[in-house]
Amino acid sequence: MERVSLLTENDIYLFREGSHFRLYEKLGSHLLTVDGTSGVYFAVWAPNAEQVTVMGKFNDWNPDSHPLALRADGSGIWEVFIPGIAHGTPYKYHIRSRYENYRADKGDPFAFFWEPAPETASVVWDLKYEWADSDWMKNRSQANALNAPIAIYEVHLGSWRRHPEDGGRPLTYREIAEPLADYVKKMGFTHVEFLPIMEHPFYGSWGYQIVGFFAPTSRFGTPQDFMYLIDYLHQRGIGVILDWVPSHFPDNIQGLVYFDGTHLYEHADPRKGFHPEWKSYIFNYGRHEVRAFLISFALFWFDRYHIDGIRVDAVASMLYLDYARKEGEWIPNEYGGKENIEAISFIKRLNEAIYRAYPDVQTIAEESTAWPMVSRPIYIGGLGFGLKWNMGWMHDTLSYFSKDPVYRKYHHNQLTFSIWYAFWENFVLPLSHDEVVYGKGSLLSKMPGDDWQKFANLRLLLGYMYAHPGKKLLFMGGEFAQWREWNHDESLEWHLLAYFPHQGVQRWVEDLNHRYASEPALYELDFSSQGFEWVDFHDAESSVISFIRRGKTTLDQILVVCNFTPVPRENYLVGVPQGGLWKEILNSDATIYGGSGWGNFGQVEATPFPAHGRNYSLSLVLPPLGIIFLKKEAGEPEVKAEGELAELGEVAVPEQKEQEAPENEGCE
Repeated sequence: MERVSLLTENDIYLFREGSHFRLYEKLGSHLLTVDGTSGVYFAVWAPNAEQVTVMGKFNDWNPDSHPLALRADGSGIWEVFIPGIAHGTPYKYHIRSRYENYRADKGDPFAFFWEPAPETASVVWDLKYEWADSDWMKNRSQANALNAPIAIYEVHLGSWRRHPEDGGRPLTYREIAEPLADYVKKMGFTHVEFLPIMEHPFYGSWGYQIVGFFAPTSRFGTPQDFMYLIDYLHQRGIGVILDWVPSHFPDNIQGLVYFDGTHLYEHADPRKGFHPEWKSYIFNYGRHEVRAFLISFALFWFDRYHIDGIRVDAVASMLYLDYARKEGEWIPNEYGGKENIEAISFIKRLNEAIYRAYPDVQTIAEESTAWPMVSRPIYIGGLGFGLKWNMGWMHDTLSYFSKDPVYRKYHHNQLTFSIWYAFWENFVLPLSHDEVVYGKGSLLSKMPGDDWQKFANLRLLLGYMYAHPGKKLLFMGGEFAQWREWNHDESLEWHLLAYFPHQGVQRWVEDLNHRYASEPALYELDFSSQGFEWVDFHDAESSVISFIRRGKTTLDQILVVCNFTPVPRENYLVGVPQGGLWKEILNSDATIYGGSGWGNFGQVEATPFPAHGRNYSLSLVLPPLGIIFLKKEAGEPEVKAEGELAELGEVAVPEQKEQEAPENEGCE
């Protein structure tokens, strides 16, 4: 049979210059029919190999019986067509290096599927699937836009919900599709973000140590099963973001490390190629073929799995040559600086390629430093991401909330400082998995005080996040106040929803999400200073802040007032820009959320009494450890019966004040 190849001269040219962004179509294993004979075409990049063979069940794992041929064009690619191999066949490459008598059995870097752990072979797989999400794909630019409401539910697939009657095993991709979609839809989240689902040998890495870059983990099903999950979420109007890891890879022998007996994918010098904290290997971003591999790795999930965005992990570790290294443990760049010029170039090329192919998606940077213009266009000097996690807001806010309210007045700037830089980037506010592991405790357990105060503080924290400029992200379990720290080996504590305080937090998040999505003032101008205006950030003594969120029209404005102490405050004066009726649309202390019922009877009339530099003011009741959202009513005030207001849970009726939160002595 004549030699078979999927590679053209143009493919080789683009690969060698680092511009081939669909390598998965050419390298790896592909089912073909040649001259009426069915089989599999294998192609692998191993330029420093002396010999490459493919072995599997079809040849009793014999490392000598099926050699690949090295192309004569200098590309370093080996290829072969083997008749008779079928879909679902496990295989590995046996690589004998020309150096140091190195031999290793390697998985296929481009494999679409891998054997379930602890097995380590790649699997020949066809990715055919009939998608039914055309409506979502046609209109998703609206859901993914920067001026759209984006509330992300971060999920670890192996521990969201498990089968208690089946040994506690995780749900499969297909089993989780309906309950997850129903729950996310009910709760009002707009997107789901999955922790890395690419194949990884160590379950406890949560997917951050990848060996199968083009394969969803087989722990939960097949590639088509994962497609079904995404398809189902899309049909319910829910976007899908994948956590994506281009910053490092593990030392598992079946993976990329020392692939052909040389540092092929990783940088050879350990001062650039080995991560001292994670004990993993760092990609050589200056190598053309590696850049092509990584960008193909990204575009593959958009091409074949219809995802709506990627959250790029550990961007700071890529940008800085001295990241997690001491003096003398890193190599300066050609200008003597600590910036990784090759990684910066790669990141820009990555974002260019994604947005060129898919202008209706988002790339999101987890970048923990003050690197400038991460989420700004490349043509003005930015890195080209669409969004960036606001790690500063997260750290300052959690630090503030962990303090006893009696001391919060001394740390008032931890709340107010974030607005100084809130519009420098397109920020996502993350309360992510990283904050509820490694002894940090759950969000609820971080809160100070007795149980009542812990729940009130958590409702206040979540309300404050939804009021603050920026898109939202919440890790699973936080929405119903999970008590214990997240454990990847167990299900979330769903049984807690039998108790009213947890039900209250869950309903609060549900109402926050639905109100957030329905109020343009809370999302339209997230990334513009025109969408935010302080009313008063000076009242440190009372630990109270107030501000206005605005949409694109003058009618869209919402007043937010936060009381960070357990002391209810009556007749608290707040200046507002307009007279008339202001309706209390959300109150974290409403009894339906587990609060004590302090509030403003659903609405307050602005009086022509100047305050905070404004001609009108509201005399408000501020609930203890509470946040209230008030919206200016258009036209004549709508008078509602007392029963209607009570049903909404937005009022404090006088007799409920007997149930107020216990005060923290010395707070006043």
